[in-house]
Amino acid sequence: MTTWRVGIDIGGTFTDAALVDGETGRVRVVKVLTTPEDPAKGFMGALERGLAECGAEGRDVAAVVHATTVATNAIIEGKTARVGMLVTRGFRDILEIGRQIRSRLYDVHLQKPAPLVPRRWSLEVGERLDAEGAVIEPLDVGEVRAAVRRLRDEGVEAVVICFLHSYLNPAHERAAAAVVREEMPGTWLSVSSEVCPEFREYLRGSTAAVNAAVMPIVSRYVDALESRLAALGATAPFYVMQSNGGVMTAASAKERPVYMVESGPAAGVIAAGAVAAPYNYPNVLSFDMGGTTAKVGLIQDGRLRLSTEMEVGAQAVTPLGEGRGGGYPVRTPVIDLVEVGAGGGSEAWIDAGGALRVGPRSAGARPGPACYGLGGATPTITDANLALGRLDPSFFLGGEMTLDADAARRAIAQRVAAPLGLDPLAAASGIVEIANAHMIGAMRLVSVQRGYDPRDFVLVAFGGAGPLHANALARELGIPTVLVPPSPGIASALGMLVTDIRHEFVATRRLRLDGLAPAALEAPTALGRRPWGPSGDRVRAVPPRCQRSAHGDP
Repeated sequence: MTTWRVGIDIGGTFTDAALVDGETGRVRVVKVLTTPEDPAKGFMGALERGLAECGAEGRDVAAVVHATTVATNAIIEGKTARVGMLVTRGFRDILEIGRQIRSRLYDVHLQKPAPLVPRRWSLEVGERLDAEGAVIEPLDVGEVRAAVRRLRDEGVEAVVICFLHSYLNPAHERAAAAVVREEMPGTWLSVSSEVCPEFREYLRGSTAAVNAAVMPIVSRYVDALESRLAALGATAPFYVMQSNGGVMTAASAKERPVYMVESGPAAGVIAAGAVAAPYNYPNVLSFDMGGTTAKVGLIQDGRLRLSTEMEVGAQAVTPLGEGRGGGYPVRTPVIDLVEVGAGGGSEAWIDAGGALRVGPRSAGARPGPACYGLGGATPTITDANLALGRLDPSFFLGGEMTLDADAARRAIAQRVAAPLGLDPLAAASGIVEIANAHMIGAMRLVSVQRGYDPRDFVLVAFGGAGPLHANALARELGIPTVLVPPSPGIASALGMLVTDIRHEFVATRRLRLDGLAPAALEAPTALGRRPWGPSGDRVRAVPPRCQRSAHGDP
């Protein structure tokens, strides 16, 4: 029996599927329009079509790996679950206060994003630990029960538990979780000491809140996919791509969806490394330009750069790194990426000052760019490339789509050229140049501004639009070599099939530096066990962060 490993990536414009024959290594790629109203429909459409073209059935599938923006989109669009929170008495406003970081420092009208947990559902309970994890005030189980019943009566869908210093001693959070499960059976529960066992209660609470806010959405989505796969006869393991470049089981994804918010972009960086490795290029700049955004990552000496913190939900991130503070901080391992709203579907528009702007708004899959002929009237980067003769209108998507060049030129002429008094071709060239400037800024941020010389790297360009812009970007930054993989628009889906199951275990351990010994860092407490033993010895003061990675399913 032929066994196929399948990678499926849902983007803003297209859903990509890559099928690899486990016996011969033969690869089959499929690209279909994304279905924003029901992403699972596009997922199954790509899978069913791929299997049909391979002459295979659902029972021939050996494994399915999936990357999705369902969690991220839910936060950006504000379509999250109704979330309640239990906190230590006196710390009700952890999420309201947050951090004093402003995305635009001098904007007096700036508004911070609304907390994922409304203040009326952030409830205090009696309990308190000290900074060493010892109990000062026992947990008041009666108060916990009353608070949980109140949340239940108000229709809360998910509950966050975040107590002070629980990263040192999770006993109180676990006891409160038991009450939640008793009073609200079947509810979604996010316990901060399990999701993010690190110090700094705001970051821990924010991570747990993001996790809770998307748990119902992701759980229902994954359940729907598993049901449809089973109906197709595909009972093979189903994995979800993580932000750290590894994959996790579907069950893990439903419990900790916060670990998958950047799953799609992470797969692209993995793919870039796999493309460059056979040619002995250890230093890689990954350039993934899709339909909605362009993502840039960096690989040095064959190693991915991981960050320990990111923000989700910001409406836009500029090439110069502004925008920090415009989203919800998440303390999870993530491949270090810079993302800008400059994809093939990014719209060109004239701002209030009469200047030409490109992105971050995207035409998406429906109606899509004007040249798609699906009702779009606003010009996009794809329309500009078509008007400049960089795309073959009769051979788009491998010949499956015919682009309307007249519609592209008409949209550019009406929406951009006429208001600016430009020739339509000059306006199209301006759209491309502005998009390139955004992407060059992102590439400088991930390389030059972090101490790396882009001339020492090879540029791997992929995504449906990446190769169209790669030479211009490489010329501007002095990058000597550009690699374009076969079927670049499907590279991220292939990237999912060259990674492994991976779990990141991070815990805070607090030690005095003047008494620190290397053996202490290797002790089991680095993986989150209690930092004090039966003798009552405790450790305190300044914490190095200990991180371990483990491959293989738990």
